Amino acid sequence: EMQSIVVIGGGPGGYVAAIKAAQLGFKVTCVEKRGALGGTCLNVGCIPSKALLQASHEYVNAQKHFTKLGIRGGNGVSFSVPEIMKHKQGCVKASCDGIEHLFNKYNVTYVKGEGSLAGPHEVRVRSQAGDAKVMRADHIIIATGSDVFTLPSMPIDEKIVVSSTGALSFSEVPKRLVVVGAGVIGLELGSVWSRLGSQVSVVELTPNCLPEMDRELGNTLQRCLSRQGMKFHMQSLVTGIATNPAKGTAIVKFESKKGPTPKKDQMEADKVLIAIGRAPFTKGLGLKELGIATDRRGFVQVDGRYRTSVPSVYAIGDAIPGPMLAHKAEEDGVACVEMIAKAPHAQPVDYSIIPGVVYTHPEVGSVGRSEEQLKKAGVAYRKGVFPFMANGRARANADTDGFVKVLADVRTDKILGVHTIGGVAGEAIAEGVVAMKAGWTAAQLGDCCHAHPTLSEAVKEAAMAAHHLPLHM
Repeated sequence: EMQSIVVIGGGPGGYVAAIKAAQLGFKVTCVEKRGALGGTCLNVGCIPSKALLQASHEYVNAQKHFTKLGIRGGNGVSFSVPEIMKHKQGCVKASCDGIEHLFNKYNVTYVKGEGSLAGPHEVRVRSQAGDAKVMRADHIIIATGSDVFTLPSMPIDEKIVVSSTGALSFSEVPKRLVVVGAGVIGLELGSVWSRLGSQVSVVELTPNCLPEMDRELGNTLQRCLSRQGMKFHMQSLVTGIATNPAKGTAIVKFESKKGPTPKKDQMEADKVLIAIGRAPFTKGLGLKELGIATDRRGFVQVDGRYRTSVPSVYAIGDAIPGPMLAHKAEEDGVACVEMIAKAPHAQPVDYSIIPGVVYTHPEVGSVGRSEEQLKKAGVAYRKGVFPFMANGRARANADTDGFVKVLADVRTDKILGVHTIGGVAGEAIAEGVVAMKAGWTAAQLGDCCHAHPTLSEAVKEAAMAAHHLPLHM
């Protein structure tokens, strides 16, 4: 039976595209090989990691921080790794089941199997039992997501040397954990196990944590995580990892690039987490056979309407260039389907205002351009910074680390970037996204009344500080 749209992949981009297409009246099928909808994000990424981050954060609060509020807990507080993992799996199952419910609600056909292109209008589906069939569709959307990026010098066995998937499912707290990479994934999962008692050491090639974000955010977060007990080896290159399965340990060899002469060093670890990025999952889809171009990293090349070089085949999310984020994939999915439907308001996603969040504590939120990017581009800007130390709600919460920073064009005052680190930065950054989407100036953001006392008042104050007029500093 001919379908209007077949989506290959049931992650955030794919399932959202399928639901939006069904809402717009298309006959839709979503093909997913995992056996559960939600992709990496819901199954082995965003959702399970946040469950572990929240559980470990509450444990540290009860053990160390409640006394600041006059609540006695301290060393009497304990945790159970199996119970934490049970909570994590419950969150995953509820999220995945919720998508299946939505598919039923909107009459999206869900097919479990591995999809690949068999022609411009054909998708070959190999079921989990090994059977194959071909589905026909007017339009095909590739939403196959991404996979862990690895290097030959760091082979992953998911026993001692693990990817993020393995680090989400340790059966016990490793005594010593080495994290290779000081990006989002490495710092989040390093935080989880550090809070639960692991001795965590991070090895990073660049001089800064979160090297893709505003430098002040990464430097501040590194100081905060160092106070929490994590150790950092910056400007250091991992040269090899030797595992000892009998002992259940590994030796991580690395070279410090600081100074004129490289210095060799090594560490023994019970677990090693490789967190050096992700790569598009586009192999084995039949792209080459149809003449669909990919770049050297494997990203599918698309035009402004998400079309590949084959007009009936589209691609979205982590399979194409752009921020490799679940919410970016969701926006891609909606925009792609609306363009297929020729909706009057359809337009491509503006990747310049996609927010990035790091769910450590303190959290980090960022949208728009960083100071480093503005300086490199030669853009003159004003900077307004407001620390949470001067915010009444943050003091009441006994959680005053961090700040909000607003960057605005010197000539027009248009907001160019908003960057924040603090207790709820992941929530606060949404205000920056809305302001930038609307094309607001720093003055307009500073003119908005914010409820008192709230952490979001720091956003208003930072915008006012861009004009040297903060009220509470």
